[in-house]
Amino acid sequence: MNANMLEAPSAEECASNIFEMSGAKFEPEIACDLWAKINQHKWLLSEKLCRDVGFRTACIDFLENMEQAVNEYLSYKRKDILNEMGAQTFGREIWDTIADSQPPKKLVQRRIILPLTMEDLSRKHGVSTPKTIIFFGPPGTGKTHFVKAIAGVLSWWYIEIAPSMLMEQGAANVGANLRRTMEKVRQLQDAVIFIDEFEELAPSRDNADRLDKSITNEFLKQVPLFKNECKRLLLVCATNYIGQLDAALLRPGRFDCIIPVGGLNPDERKAILDHCLSRLNVGQIGLDRLVDETSRFTPADIGYLFEQVAQFAFEREVAEHKDYKVTTEDFLHVMANMRPSLTDEIVEQFEKDSLTYSRA
Repeated sequence: MNANMLEAPSAEECASNIFEMSGAKFEPEIACDLWAKINQHKWLLSEKLCRDVGFRTACIDFLENMEQAVNEYLSYKRKDILNEMGAQTFGREIWDTIADSQPPKKLVQRRIILPLTMEDLSRKHGVSTPKTIIFFGPPGTGKTHFVKAIAGVLSWWYIEIAPSMLMEQGAANVGANLRRTMEKVRQLQDAVIFIDEFEELAPSRDNADRLDKSITNEFLKQVPLFKNECKRLLLVCATNYIGQLDAALLRPGRFDCIIPVGGLNPDERKAILDHCLSRLNVGQIGLDRLVDETSRFTPADIGYLFEQVAQFAFEREVAEHKDYKVTTEDFLHVMANMRPSLTDEIVEQFEKDSLTYSRA
């Protein structure tokens, strides 16, 4: 038997080791793969029993409970990866905060949620469940909120991979970090993987330098590997500038859906405003007036508006020592010092991008 089993033995040595320990004979190529799994099983048994388990014990136990042992190890490794990557969970209530009238919600429900929650029916009708998605639109329009809502309604893990995390060791290592990160991700199950500011990782190669080209090339390699996994995984990327992405990523075959997330129409703003007003101590409020005044507000803008109005009302009650009810005038006072995120130019560009790039 190989004296130093911590070193990787040859295929023939793996077969000899397994036979000596268990009496089971395997072809060298098969034995080599089994030996690696036996080493993993030995480590896991030692962790569970809080003592070092011998190779013979691990070998016999693994061969007698092979399928269970492999699944246990994968489950243990997934927990490690989830902890390392800061996995989160969200409830369905996030999905319920998005107005049903918002076009992206209807599309996400039809194209993503239903196929992933009714997999048997999807298979029956030959519907391909989505694996890769791009959300695009102006800043603050709720792209991240949509991704968290998807994770919540699916009851899947939510993991965000920020480009800055991949750049911690310098720009030269982004490609390698991306490859290692995606290798870990592909070991998971029931997870939504989110990459924001996607244009930083996959910019167009047309006028890029050598380093940016290499990062984009690496992502182009990783997307098919991710899609080939038979696990319940969803990769969602978001960008404010879809025109900056490499054209190869936008062609059919890599991303299943490319979904625009834009501003809110009056009915959608009214639904959000009404929901937010229920959390304030309100007096006379002209809801229709607020809907008109917030015509270029994104969901993030509306959220910030309510934070400022709530703080204003709080400070007024502290100063006046009496019940203070928020009015329409308070909202108009706060809005006078706010600049909406959306402009006519931004909306016009978004509408052009929607016609050019949207695909469901």
